[in-house]
Amino acid sequence: MQQKDDKSLYFAKILGEIIKEYRCKKCSINRLAHEYDLDVGNTSRIENGLIDAKLVTIWKIAEALKIKPSEIINNLEDRLGENFHFFDE
Repeated sequence: MQQKDDKSLYFAKILGEIIKEYRCKKCSINRLAHEYDLDVGNTSRIENGLIDAKLVTIWKIAEALKIKPSEIINNLEDRLGENFHFFDE
């Protein structure tokens, strides 16, 4: 298993916070998982920044929450800021 660097950990944490904020406005994690056939454990780990979310999973979560995936990504870009880069230039 590959170790995550600080930037990857930060990215996962912020993404998880955003997804959790959207979800909490609509329903519980258990309800989301049951109604939309999502794995509650993986969804929880994503929300807690413990695992990286695949694009397809972000898309499914967004669809379940009745938002566009781009809304999550745009929010992520805003929170990370213009100076966030995975690679030093």
